[in-house]
Amino acid sequence: MRVLPVKRLVPAAAGPGAEPAIRGRGVAYDPPNRYETVHVEMEPGHYEEEKPLTEFLADATRSIVARNQSPDVGFDASVNPYRGCEHGCVYCYARPTHEYLGFSSGLDFERKILVKRRAAEMLRKALSRPSWRPQVLGMSGVTDPYQPVERRLRITRGCLEVLRDFRNPVAIVTKNHLVTRDADVLSDLARHNCVNVTISVTTLRNELQRVMEPRTSIPARRLDAVRRLTEAGVPVGVFVAPVIPGITDEEMPAIVNAAAEAGARYAAFLLLRLPRGVAEHFVRWLEIRFPDRRDKVLARIRDARGGRLNDPAFHRRFRGQGEYAKQIGALFRASARKAGLDRTPPPLSTAAFRPGGGVQGDLF
Repeated sequence: MRVLPVKRLVPAAAGPGAEPAIRGRGVAYDPPNRYETVHVEMEPGHYEEEKPLTEFLADATRSIVARNQSPDVGFDASVNPYRGCEHGCVYCYARPTHEYLGFSSGLDFERKILVKRRAAEMLRKALSRPSWRPQVLGMSGVTDPYQPVERRLRITRGCLEVLRDFRNPVAIVTKNHLVTRDADVLSDLARHNCVNVTISVTTLRNELQRVMEPRTSIPARRLDAVRRLTEAGVPVGVFVAPVIPGITDEEMPAIVNAAAEAGARYAAFLLLRLPRGVAEHFVRWLEIRFPDRRDKVLARIRDARGGRLNDPAFHRRFRGQGEYAKQIGALFRASARKAGLDRTPPPLSTAAFRPGGGVQGDLF
């Protein structure tokens, strides 16, 4: 390996000498961190030989509730049991957040996972404060709360048990069937109108899911999660997200129909977002996986993003603009209406909130 000044960027397109795809990983390299003055660049083939393993690192943060300043997100605070995500979705908008931690948005985001082992304890303290005002918590903003390591560590479950004690509402988004493990806790929350779960389904094709979202649950398992949670009395919906122009857009009607058949109560869609370094990852992925579609896909993205690969403007960033974005929106609305899913998630309630987590009530 060699140390390079940060100005020498990794080329945006894969080509001769670029890292090949790595089985089970969304990206195959670590680009420079925007906030670091030096960058370690591996020789070609390094990752292929060493089979990059996942590291789980202790997160020493003293706060578990993160505040959200975005006006187009349906909650003002979120809980992230982890930072980084094993799922390895190549398009993940949260990748750049790993740079704030001193890591890269590439392989580091997938293999250097920060673990908040005291998350449940910190959440209980936060909700016990006299200043706490019951509100919907998003789970999660920059990670998937049910990524594979959760099966062993059970940190997300611990947080849900705290939320159940306090009857504080939570909105969960995940791509993993593991969420069904916690159906008992989610059912308890649902009885007080304190939870909804949204399963993200990007494609129904296993072969595409494997190279685009390598460590997520396969599409059939995600739909099974919808079915199982519905049977448990938990309000469940589906995000057709992200919709990738020229890759997954034509699947939208089929995904919505499959969601309805599985028992989903609502559906929504989000257009692909490529903030900061995510665009570089996505372009390289296209050149490896879909070289013949590269130009068409990027042209459609630009058409929906005002001539750029990303438009960060609030409200517009989720749906896009222009003729292509209008067509996608119309296709989704028609599909959702036909399937009976053209409605929003049922509003969550704070009416049942129990200060102190119900401890005093349990004593009498």
